[in-house]
Amino acid sequence: MSEVMNNPQGQPDADAERLQNLGYTQELSRVLSLFDNFSVAFSYLSPMVGVYSLFVLGLGSAGPLYLWLMPLVVLGMLMVALVFGELGSHYPVAGAIYQYGKYSVSAGYGWWVGWLYGMALLVTVASVDTGVVSYVTALSDQWFGTKMDPTNSTTILVITIILILIQTTMNAVGAKLMSRVTALGVYVETIGTFGVAIALAVVGFHHGFGFLFKTAGAQYPATNPLGMNFHGNWLTGAALVAVLAHVYIFYGFESAGDIAEETKDASRQVPRAMRSALVYGGVASFVLVAGLILATPSSAKGYAAVFSGGGVPGILSDLPQWLQDFFLVMVIIAFFSCGTAVQGAGARLAFSFARDGAVPAHKWVGHISPRFHTPVNAIIIGAIVPIAFSLMVNINPSSDVKILWFTYPKGINALFVLVSFGVSGIYLSFMLTVIGSMIARARGWVPEGAFRLGRWGWLVSWLALAYLVVMLINIVAPTGLSSPRAFFNYDWITFVVMVGIALVGGIYFVIARPDRALKAHLHDELEPTAAERE
Repeated sequence: MSEVMNNPQGQPDADAERLQNLGYTQELSRVLSLFDNFSVAFSYLSPMVGVYSLFVLGLGSAGPLYLWLMPLVVLGMLMVALVFGELGSHYPVAGAIYQYGKYSVSAGYGWWVGWLYGMALLVTVASVDTGVVSYVTALSDQWFGTKMDPTNSTTILVITIILILIQTTMNAVGAKLMSRVTALGVYVETIGTFGVAIALAVVGFHHGFGFLFKTAGAQYPATNPLGMNFHGNWLTGAALVAVLAHVYIFYGFESAGDIAEETKDASRQVPRAMRSALVYGGVASFVLVAGLILATPSSAKGYAAVFSGGGVPGILSDLPQWLQDFFLVMVIIAFFSCGTAVQGAGARLAFSFARDGAVPAHKWVGHISPRFHTPVNAIIIGAIVPIAFSLMVNINPSSDVKILWFTYPKGINALFVLVSFGVSGIYLSFMLTVIGSMIARARGWVPEGAFRLGRWGWLVSWLALAYLVVMLINIVAPTGLSSPRAFFNYDWITFVVMVGIALVGGIYFVIARPDRALKAHLHDELEPTAAERE
C-alpha cells in the first residue's frame, strides 16, 4: 500500500502526492481543516432550512408521529455516507461522486453521475436563495416598515440575485472565506435548532411528550389539517408521504468530498466530515422538530392555524418579539450559508468536469484564479445558471394546463417544479454512485484509503442501495394530483422533469461524446485503469 495513505499526520505533500497518483496536480489551495470541511457539508444539509421549509407538510401529512420517521431516513443515508466515505477516502478529488463513478465503472458512467448531480446542485442554489425571500421580507417589514410582497416575482428575483452575487464573491475570494461563512452557519444552525427548542420549552410547551407518539387523526380525511386522504391508513399511507419531509432534508453531506482537494489529510478527514454532518444534522433536526411539535397550540383552532398560514413563525409567536426577530435573523443566515455551500460544491464539480475536458469551453471553465486559487469561472457559472432558473418564477399558470397525459397544476410556478428535481436528481445520482461502487467491488477493487468498510462493505452497500431505490420511487411515483404525494412531486411533474434533464444530457452526450476526453483521466497508481481491467 502506498505510504501516502498511511501518513498519520496528513501532510500537504502527502495529499499532493495522492492527487498526483490520480493524474492531477495541486492547483487549489489546501487550507481547510476537518471542521472547515464538516462546516461546508453541514451547512449544505442545513437542518434549519429543511425543517423550517417542510415542517408543516410533515406534521400535516402524518401528525406528530412523523417525527419518528426521521431516524429511518438518517440511518438509510448513513449507509450511503459510509459508502461515499470509503470512495472519498480512496479518491480524494474535487468533484466527488462524479469522480467516484468515473473510476468505479467507466468514463461515460462517471459523466452521467456528474451531469445529474451537477444539475441538481444548480437547481438547489436557486431553490435555497429564493426560499429565503419570505424571511427577508418579513424581517424588513418588521424592522423598516416596508410592505414587500414575498410572492411578487420582481421581489423574489431582486433578493435572489443580490444573495447569489454576494455568495459568488465570497466563494471566489477563497476556500477559507467560504469555510468561515459555513462555520458561521454551523453556529447559527446550532442556535436555531437547539436554541429554538430550549426557548419554546422555557416559555412552555402546550403538549406533554406523549403527544409525540400520536397521529392527531392525520390518516383520516375529516381530521387531516391539509385535507389529505389516506383512507385511514397511517403506516402504509400517511407515513409514506410524511417521510418525504425528512428525505428532502438529509443530503448534502457528500459535498465534503467536493472540496477534498482543498482539505488537509483529505483521505482521513472527508469520511469523518460526511458522517459527522449527517449525524449532527439528524440530532439537531430531531430536537427542533420535537420542540416545534410540542409547542403547537393545544386548541383545535390554534392547531389548525399552524397549517393555514402560520407555520413555524406562527409557533414562534409565543416567544418575545425580540427573540422572534433574533431567530428570524438566524434563519436568514442559515439559508445564506446553505446557498454558499451548495454553490461552492457545484463550482468544484464544474471545475473537475472542465479539468477532464468534459464540458464546452473547458479551458475557460477550469481556469484557476492565480490570486485566490479558486475555480473562479466555474463559480461564475454557479451564479449565472441559478439566476436563470430563478427567472422561472414568472411562469405561473392561473389554471391547470394539460400536457400530453398529465396536468401541470395551476398556481405552481415553474421554478417550484424544477426544484423538485433537486431531490430526485440527488437520489438518482447517489443511487448510481452506490451501484458503481458495487460494480467496482465485484471487479476486485480494493479500497486503499484511510477509511475502509472491510468485510462490511457488501452489507452496507446493499442497505444503502435498498434505501435509495425505495425512496427514489417514493419521491417520483405519480399517483395523481389529488394524491397527498402531489404536495411534494406534483404528480407526474417531478418524474417528467427528471427525464427531461436526462434527455438534455443525452443529446449533449451523443453529440459531444465527453466520455472520450475522460478516458485520458482514469489514471490511478494504486489500482489498474479501467482499460487494464478490461
